[in-house]
Amino acid sequence: MALRIGVLMDPIASINTKKDTTLGLLRAAAAVGHQLIYFEQADLSVRDGETMASMRSLAVFDNDENWFSLGERYDASLSTMDAILMRKDPPFDMEFYYTTQLLEDAERRGTLVVNRCASLRDCNEKLFATQFPDCCPPLLVSRDPEALKAFHQAHGDVIYKPLDGMGGQSIFRAQGADPNLNVIIETLTKNGGETIMAQRYLPAIKDGDKRVLMIDGEPVPFCLARLPMAGENRGNLAAGGSGVVQPLSDRDYWIAERVGPALREKGLLFVGLDIIGDYLTEINVTSPTCMREIDRAEHTQIAEKLIACIERKVSSASAG
Repeated sequence: MALRIGVLMDPIASINTKKDTTLGLLRAAAAVGHQLIYFEQADLSVRDGETMASMRSLAVFDNDENWFSLGERYDASLSTMDAILMRKDPPFDMEFYYTTQLLEDAERRGTLVVNRCASLRDCNEKLFATQFPDCCPPLLVSRDPEALKAFHQAHGDVIYKPLDGMGGQSIFRAQGADPNLNVIIETLTKNGGETIMAQRYLPAIKDGDKRVLMIDGEPVPFCLARLPMAGENRGNLAAGGSGVVQPLSDRDYWIAERVGPALREKGLLFVGLDIIGDYLTEINVTSPTCMREIDRAEHTQIAEKLIACIERKVSSASAG
C-alpha cells in the first residue's frame, strides 16, 4: 500500500546530497512507490484547532546535481498524511519545541510521526543516556562550580560540555592542573546559571566516536567510527573528524540491547547511539545521521529497513 509520507526538514535545496540521511530516506520511500510531501517549520500553522501546513508534493532523484523537484503549494491538515519524518536538524530551541507540539496534533489524529513528538521533547540527547548508568562512563550533571571542580579533582582528565550542544560545539577538556578549569566551568555554566555535564575523559576516542544506528530498538550491524583530527578531542564529523565503517563489537551490541526496549517504548524508531570505547555517551533522537556512509561501505540498506518499519507501524495502526 502506497503511503503519503510528509517530511519536515531544513531547506532541501541546501543539503549535502552525498551525505544527507534525510535524502537517503526519501529516495528509499520513493523507490517503493510512496508519495512524498514537503514542508518546513515556517509552513506550519494552527487553524480551528488543527495543525495545517503549506505543503508541496516532492519528487527526489538519484542524481546529486539534480536531486529534487517541488510541486505547487497547497494548504492541508498534517493528518492527511500517513506518516511524517521529523528531520529538522538541531539546535533544540524553542522553535523546535513548538514544532513538536504542532506535529503532535497530527499524532493525535492518527498520523505516525518519526520520532514521537513527546519523546523528542523529553529525551535530551545527553541526559537520556544517563538513564543507563551501567552503560555510561563516570559523569556528573550539575551547575554547581564546586561540584564540577571536585569531579575534576577526582578524575584528573575531564570533558565538560553543554547539555544542548551539537556537532562537538563548546566541548572542553581539562587535564591535571589546568589553569583554565575555572574559566571553562564559569563559561559553560554561565557563572552557575546553567546545568552542564562533566564526563571522565575516554582515551578510546583515538579509535573513534562510534555512531550506532537503531531501527525500532534494533541495531544496524555496522557503525561509523568518527576519528578525531590530530590534536582534537572530538570525533564529530562537523568538527573535522573522519569516518571509518566497522562492525559492532560485543560491547556495542550489549549497549544496544540495554537501550533498545526504552527506544521502542518511547516511539523512537530511528536513533543514533554514540559510543566511545565501551561507553555510551549520547543518544541522538532528533535527526540521526551517518546512514549514507554506512550504507555505501556495507550495503546495509538502512533507509529501506526504516521505511519498511514505518510501513508496518502504519499498517498495524490501521488494522487496530
